[in-house]
Amino acid sequence: MKAGICTIILLLISNIFMTFAWYGNLKLKELNISTNWPLYLVILLSWGIALLEYVFMIPANNIGSRINGGPFSLMQLKIIQEAISLTVFTVIAVTCFHTETLQWNHIVAFLCIIAAVFFAFLK
Repeated sequence: MKAGICTIILLLISNIFMTFAWYGNLKLKELNISTNWPLYLVILLSWGIALLEYVFMIPANNIGSRINGGPFSLMQLKIIQEAISLTVFTVIAVTCFHTETLQWNHIVAFLCIIAAVFFAFLK
């Protein structure tokens, strides 16, 4: 149980960094901070943030994987990661990017993802 919770916490942290690595440059542009930055500088900044993603993602997969004595199969790990990724993205998109709104079809899509997690754990 402890390995499972640790895995999920590490995946949450990892996905926060991932979301900022992938979409943070858009927020910087929206705030007129990086408007004149060359693309290579934006890429380097994103890579630096993505490195922090890997610092948490790799241990999460190692701790959580049955291969290393953890509670999750590879399929379960991936499905959990995707559900966390979309949840973190949605929270960040709705709170940081005020042009984004959560609509009914997004909620239905999330319910489908939750169903995918449920089915991934069925025996």
